[in-house]
Amino acid sequence: MEKHQYSRFNETIYSQKMDNGLLVQVLPKKDFHKAYAILTVDFGSIDRTFVPKGQNDMITIPDGIAHFLEHKMFEKEDHDAFDLFGKLGADSNAFTSFTQTSYLFSGSDHIHENLDVLLDFVQDPYFSAKTVEKEKGIIGQEISMYDDDPNWRLYFGILGNLYPQDPMHIDIAGTKESIAKISADDLYTTYNTFYQPNNMNLFIVGNVEPEATIQWVEANQQAKQFDEPTDVEVSFELNAPDGSDVIPFRTLEMDVSRPKVMVGIRGLKEIEPGREGLKYRIAVELLLDTLFDDTSDKYLELYDNGTIDDSFSYNFEMQRGFHFAYFSADTDDTERFSDEIVDILEHANDYLVQGQDRFENVKRSILGRMIGMMDSPEAIANRYAGKLFGNTNLLDEVEILESVTFDDVLSVIPEFIQPAGISVFHIIPRNN
Repeated sequence: MEKHQYSRFNETIYSQKMDNGLLVQVLPKKDFHKAYAILTVDFGSIDRTFVPKGQNDMITIPDGIAHFLEHKMFEKEDHDAFDLFGKLGADSNAFTSFTQTSYLFSGSDHIHENLDVLLDFVQDPYFSAKTVEKEKGIIGQEISMYDDDPNWRLYFGILGNLYPQDPMHIDIAGTKESIAKISADDLYTTYNTFYQPNNMNLFIVGNVEPEATIQWVEANQQAKQFDEPTDVEVSFELNAPDGSDVIPFRTLEMDVSRPKVMVGIRGLKEIEPGREGLKYRIAVELLLDTLFDDTSDKYLELYDNGTIDDSFSYNFEMQRGFHFAYFSADTDDTERFSDEIVDILEHANDYLVQGQDRFENVKRSILGRMIGMMDSPEAIANRYAGKLFGNTNLLDEVEILESVTFDDVLSVIPEFIQPAGISVFHIIPRNN
């Protein structure tokens, strides 16, 4: 067992890789009343072309299988994992992203038993033709709900502009047509390939003894039979790394009372994984906060002249193989909003220099939010990004944030903000 001490925060993360390859990390929090555990598979919605375990040739699975698997993992032949967690007084859930699938629980008691339930239901698949067909109807209703959600359509609308030929523009749940093609055999093939212990990590935070917790996990894993671990071979390459396929503008009519707009910017630079990748992400987040948070000169100017209101938001996402930012608002003047945001992006260097006196305050504000997250087991565990940033965690983020300088932020502007990567998507009221 390895120990990584963070003396400044009086914290220690304990980690151990099991014989089967499962990475386990524990952050004990003695003053907390509960524990939170999240088991993550390095497999998401974009991982649709791969070599199945035990085979030699690539296959392409239907869109939505990662999310479909997430739904089906809880259901077993004679029980449901949700019921087991409930009997042990724990809350449980799961979620799927473009690049990961995570299963989790939180509870104050029976942590050992709940860990066993978590590991057992994720590592013991059960799929049948009957239950798969039933699930198609449930997920189909979920897809219909998303199709009627203007904010969801706005988000995937801008992704459709930024990545029109790549799987990120497809809803993580897939489409009704794609999930109709999914079979129990497809699920087993995908599960056996990606749900290997060496392609997973378990992060536990809360009122637990680290040595005992790791021993619990080790005993659970040693009681099971696993095949020899193999490397997962996934085929994922951007259709046009230079952004030449980015669609500059699209619009969609929906039954909305007020127009919605989103400006997106696709990162065109390939970012190396590990700590340098995390530093790049933090630098971009610092850039966006300095330019757009609600104390910035440009925000106040846009708010005062009516270009934006309280609906304005922005975010930066960085996942395995791609990264992008978006800015959205409800507005009666979609063109004005788009033009103003694009202008700020294209002149980001000038506006950043003008706001240099605010930089340290913005940095301290982000630092304060990160330190505040340390009081939340969920925030600590959910922030963990696994292999993407070299198994760094929230405590590492604080150290890296403190090292980022104003010049570092200036340097990411030409790397991230390139005209070829900027796009706009509007949702306007339907003409009846």
